Amino acid sequence: MAIPHRFLTSALFLLPLLAQISAQELGCSVSNNNPSVPENLCPYVVTTIQVQPGFTLTIDPSFSDGQFFTIENSELRLTKCVDYEEDPVLLLNLICKGPAGQRYPLEIVVTILNENDNSPVFAQPNLTRDVPEDTKVNTAIIAREELSASDADLDTIYYELTTTVQDTDGYFAIRGVNNPELYLQKALDYDKFNSTTLLLYARDRPVNSPDHTNTATATITITIKQSDTRAPWFLPCTRLHNDNSVCISSPYSGRVNISEMSMEPLLLEPGPIYAVDPDYTIRDRIVYSIVGGNTDKVFSVDADTGNLTMNKIVTSPDSFLLQVMATQVSDIRKYSVATVEIKVINKSNFPPYFEKGVYNGMVFVGLPQGSFVYQAGDPSTPLVITALDQDFPDKINPNIKYSLKNSTDFIATSDGLILTNVVLESPGTVTIQAVGKDVLSLQEASTIIVVEVILATAVTPYDKIYSAQDMAILGGVLGALLLIALVFLGVLLWKSSRWYGKPLKYLMKKNFSKEVYRGYQNEYYQEDEQPDVSTKQHETSETSSVQAETPVAAQPALALHSSSAKETENLPKGSIASTVIFDQEEEEGEKEEEAGQEKEVKSILKTDRHMADDGYKAVWFKTDVDPEAGERVEVIEDNAADDDDDDSDQDLQKNEEEEGSDTDGHHRGVGESFVSASSSAPAAGVIVNMSHTGAGTDDSDI
Repeated sequence: MAIPHRFLTSALFLLPLLAQISAQELGCSVSNNNPSVPENLCPYVVTTIQVQPGFTLTIDPSFSDGQFFTIENSELRLTKCVDYEEDPVLLLNLICKGPAGQRYPLEIVVTILNENDNSPVFAQPNLTRDVPEDTKVNTAIIAREELSASDADLDTIYYELTTTVQDTDGYFAIRGVNNPELYLQKALDYDKFNSTTLLLYARDRPVNSPDHTNTATATITITIKQSDTRAPWFLPCTRLHNDNSVCISSPYSGRVNISEMSMEPLLLEPGPIYAVDPDYTIRDRIVYSIVGGNTDKVFSVDADTGNLTMNKIVTSPDSFLLQVMATQVSDIRKYSVATVEIKVINKSNFPPYFEKGVYNGMVFVGLPQGSFVYQAGDPSTPLVITALDQDFPDKINPNIKYSLKNSTDFIATSDGLILTNVVLESPGTVTIQAVGKDVLSLQEASTIIVVEVILATAVTPYDKIYSAQDMAILGGVLGALLLIALVFLGVLLWKSSRWYGKPLKYLMKKNFSKEVYRGYQNEYYQEDEQPDVSTKQHETSETSSVQAETPVAAQPALALHSSSAKETENLPKGSIASTVIFDQEEEEGEKEEEAGQEKEVKSILKTDRHMADDGYKAVWFKTDVDPEAGERVEVIEDNAADDDDDDSDQDLQKNEEEEGSDTDGHHRGVGESFVSASSSAPAAGVIVNMSHTGAGTDDSDI
């Protein structure tokens, strides 16, 4: 019959107690028959013993654990260190002998206390893994079983992961503080890093525990394997924001001559069509094709090299905008498209050239940036380089652009001027290569510029060197002054026209009317037809005033605006008459031009009257007019005629002086002046027949 374990254990502890009681009665005893001893601690006093006189106490050698102990005087000592992980409990048997030779056993059970004296241990302290670049996030890289550490003390293990490579933190992580499974936490980029080293720590205490902590370390080496993740790149290209994973290429451009077939591959800028697989460890092959813009299939591209060639000539000056696609052979979904602009130009028979092989210039030390470089020996003339082209009649090609090589201290403008690009601080000689390039034909010429940088000496105001900024400021100031002067001149003209415009207008109109009216006179005809009429009388008829008795049909020709009446009132009577006659003739002349009618010029100095003639006009002396005929006449007074132009000018000047004070005169019409003039005229005069018998009257008949 099996004895339950709990009864066996109780008996095991009761036996030493009974033995102690009996030993005390027999003469041997221990103070503690179940002591506890820390592991790995020796020598150590396990307990004290008491032996009566005549008795002896020895360790029973038949128990193997007795080798760890010894009895010294009245103490039981542990002389050999014990490891808890190997011997958690020691069983010791002591023999007590009396004077009569009797033997009594005394058992002691020693419990070994566990101490944290062991560090965690990794099964594989060094691990290596290859991880593809396109591994999905949250994918397990190393399983928990491969990374777990063990502890002989049977303590709970706490894990921590760190990295030793800069800028690789955060890509890998462990599942938890007690779960060391390694997984990918962030997407990988081969261009950013292709390997890293991780350190995994295993501790038998929490990180911030004040207790003694034992730690183990495992080294994990991760190697990133590049994957085919990106489309081809056209070269040359510029990396975006210093990111190796993105590279932006510029459009290509080229030129072809109109009506000319090129048998060679086209020269393009910034270079030939060329694309690469940015996943450079894979280097998949690239093929090219034209996918757009190839009107009439004028161009073709080599699938392997990317060279662009012509299939036929171009007869139109229109440009081509081609779209060239680069595709990976292994994966057609990996592709890129580049734009190629082909300009159609006239053929260039001659390349540009410079007039001089060497240009010599000078510039002073310390001048600000953007200062002119002057011709050597002439500090007042800027240095200008000019590239000529015999394809143009004047050899000036507007498509040439200038640039400088092998020097960043100077720049060239589009006009060929050479300017400083920095503040020159020391004297010396700078040799620069200058290039003039035709941006259409891509032909270029080069020359050499030798610039002497010299110390600035004491200069007079006349020798001072001005920079481009100084000249720009001066031009701006002069322009502002010119604008102010123009505004001031405009104000003066406006004021002068306001105060003096009317007299000037009257005077010009008077002189012009005289000259024009005289141009219509037929003096020879007067002499033949009217020998009895003197030249004096004829001039008088030109300047005499017209009586304000006009037919209804003639009123529009004589009617003036109220303001014109005001202006005319102050003029001499002879001037008014001649002006009115001229205005009437001018209006009737315009009507004749509009109607397209040409009428014969008829004399106005005739004594006979032809009333049946449509549009007829004539001039008779007053004595020849029959008042009872019912004819509509106007009388031109001869007492208002001027003897010469000087008298008219004097009258005009007098009227102009009285214009400011005589305000009432401005309110009178032209008709009032005519009436007043006719009322004060003598009876003698010349009568003008203004009657009309038809609608087709033409004033040019006068």
